[in-house]
Amino acid sequence: MNCDTTDPVDGVDRRSVLAAGVAGLSLSLSGCVDTVERVVSDDKDDRLSLSLVTVPDDGNRETVRIARHLEQNLEAVGVDTSIAWRSPSEFLEMVLIDHDFDLYVGRHPADYDPDFLYEALHSTYADESGWQNPFQYTQPTFIDPGLEAQRRADGDVRHEVIQPVLRSIAEEKPFDPICRPDEHRVASTRFEGWGDNHPATRRGYLGLEPEEDVDRLHALVTDARPTQNVNPLSATIRERGTVVDLLYDSLGTLVVTETDGEVDYEVEPWLADWDWVPTDEIDEHESDVESDETETDTEETLTALVTLREDCTFHDGEPVTAEDVAFTYQFLEDTALGHAISPSPAPRYRGQVSAINEIEIKDEYELRMTVDSGREVGNRALTVPILPRHIWREELQSRISDLDDFSAPQGRWGPVTTDSVPPIGSGPFQFESQSERNYLHLERFDDHFTRREDVSLPEPTVEELRFSVDPGSTSSISRVESGDADLTSSMLESHSVGGISDDSGAVQLESPSWTFYHLGFNTNASPCSDPRFRRAVCRLLDKAWITEQIFYDRATPLSSPVADDWVPDSLEWDDEDPVTPFIGTDGMVNVEAAREVFESAGNFRYDDDGRLHIRN
Repeated sequence: MNCDTTDPVDGVDRRSVLAAGVAGLSLSLSGCVDTVERVVSDDKDDRLSLSLVTVPDDGNRETVRIARHLEQNLEAVGVDTSIAWRSPSEFLEMVLIDHDFDLYVGRHPADYDPDFLYEALHSTYADESGWQNPFQYTQPTFIDPGLEAQRRADGDVRHEVIQPVLRSIAEEKPFDPICRPDEHRVASTRFEGWGDNHPATRRGYLGLEPEEDVDRLHALVTDARPTQNVNPLSATIRERGTVVDLLYDSLGTLVVTETDGEVDYEVEPWLADWDWVPTDEIDEHESDVESDETETDTEETLTALVTLREDCTFHDGEPVTAEDVAFTYQFLEDTALGHAISPSPAPRYRGQVSAINEIEIKDEYELRMTVDSGREVGNRALTVPILPRHIWREELQSRISDLDDFSAPQGRWGPVTTDSVPPIGSGPFQFESQSERNYLHLERFDDHFTRREDVSLPEPTVEELRFSVDPGSTSSISRVESGDADLTSSMLESHSVGGISDDSGAVQLESPSWTFYHLGFNTNASPCSDPRFRRAVCRLLDKAWITEQIFYDRATPLSSPVADDWVPDSLEWDDEDPVTPFIGTDGMVNVEAAREVFESAGNFRYDDDGRLHIRN
């Protein structure tokens, strides 16, 4: 991305052991030693062993049970399998930063738009940190071109372009989507308006109507990480950006509406307004001319003419200007701003920012943002948090002072991990205090633009917003029902939903979901580098049984990672996965049939004891 306005500021796990044994390499067992559970002896160095990483029961009960289901079926077909339990932060560091796993089971944050697949799978990101391609998957021949083409298209054309990409992903299986959970929450009757906006977005906390004399909204979270660090760029601190969206404004904001079962996702103006114009027509464009919404495969380059709301300020009183917007996109593209040996992109918002090709500041409140995409992906690029230039430049300068050159490893570089950067944004709430593993306390930002009389957007209606940690879904429900809290902000685990009392007076909320549970493969390491092996493993997942028995029918089994209206007919769920149907019934694997699948999946053999080996 080019910007003409902002100058730069003055382990080893069992997978590793196995891979070395197969390749005949020697290893030095240094670092991450706790992940090495067993080194195969010389006379059995071809026995297939896998490590399956996930979070413990107090991190996510559903994830644990899926992992146990897969472990049991892998063991049944002769694969030596062990589960490596990690805390939520350690899990994400192991998967997203270190890429230190064979398989993992987790919940993918995904996004409302299928363009999240671009950062999730494009070869460009195979060596990066964050949710961009943690599978280290590379397929430049037929996956990359399709991912690139869908970015440039809009409307029906985009649906057509992305369908063969989804089919290829289903065959290649760098990861396997398992199910999309229903999002259940409970809320207090002390507030009205809960159903007006999605509770995983900033608007879900705005525009509520509290009872008289209620000036604080008390929300419960099952994950303690927001109380430890609110750095908006960290890949391991959070999976969804609700708190970030309350502290930081973005140019546009996601609005989710549901009508007669149909869900619509739109990015609407928030901190700014904009028009999309073909780049070669900018000089002829008049400010009052609406942009052409014609569907196109977008071979032409588009530019957003962005106009910021005037007289907005950050929480410290500094003005929000076009300079801050330009700095944000440049900083997210390279958090070292050109000073490091190599660029260090932010491990969050990578995909959105990559759509921006050039930014030109016209004046204090106007910019031109040129994209290498269509309007739909371009709009998604406008949803990143706008950072105060004066705060983050000072943080960066303090870290590179007196250094001729330095390394800024992506995902581990201080500005994207530290909690030392003041959590100052321009959002509707501002940081007040936090107590680790206890609470995060926010206060209303009274100067926020939504509180102006001439702005018709939902505003913060309470003086305080407190997120308290309660690790149990069942106990969280009880606290809301008893009046001790107002909202279960985190998604409730499926097993707890049936315990919600019908006569408690609490409001039950069910919202559309775009996150999904999935099985991830390290495609950079044998045997998971072979798609035939990956497909064989996926056939040990009984998604229908998982949905019924683990999620109590409060989830939808998946054969594709995108929302229903994007799924091609060939990938529609019809009682089983159309590409990798389960080998067995009711969660129990058909061992003999599964062994045949594994023997035909590649260079494998079974011994007389039914154990799977890699052929010498």
